[in-house]
Amino acid sequence: MKKKIITAGVDEVGRGCLAGPVVSAAVIFKEGINIELLKDSKKINFKRRLEISDHIQAHSHYAIGLASVEEILDINILQASLLSMKRALDKLTVKPNLTLIDGNFAPRGLKNYKTIINGDEKIKVISAASIIAKVYRDKLMIDLAKKFSNYAWESNFGYGTKAHLKGLKKFGITSHHRKGFKPVHNILSN
Repeated sequence: MKKKIITAGVDEVGRGCLAGPVVSAAVIFKEGINIELLKDSKKINFKRRLEISDHIQAHSHYAIGLASVEEILDINILQASLLSMKRALDKLTVKPNLTLIDGNFAPRGLKNYKTIINGDEKIKVISAASIIAKVYRDKLMIDLAKKFSNYAWESNFGYGTKAHLKGLKKFGITSHHRKGFKPVHNILSN
């Protein structure tokens, strides 16, 4: 009898942010998932993303992995992204025998994987991972914005928008800022 292929999709969010961790999700579909809902998380508005994330969570095995601001600084953003992916995969309660990863790099030590450039647009299980990771990270940044209200994280989620850069210049950096990223580094250098 042929072994059933259990496929996990993996994606990360927050690589280009100036603040907060990089977050990855790993997803394995269960029965009943509506794949018609799934597309690249960047192409879905915030409210709809929340609804779709709830649907994915109810119809999949999933796990979240993070790499902290300190880890990003210590090992660089690419290695931190791969670390967060590895952490998400390691937390899955069901283990995949095939892993599909958005992008062109994979965490070390994986067996039976495939990297797919623009996988979040092409492969539904990667789209699901991108949605779960984005919703998780957005909520995390909204919570941080309650304590650090000068940077508009509740709407920019840590990306380098005008409001965020204005807050950086006026109020300086926080422990959640990535000090090695150019706009933050430039403020530290002044």
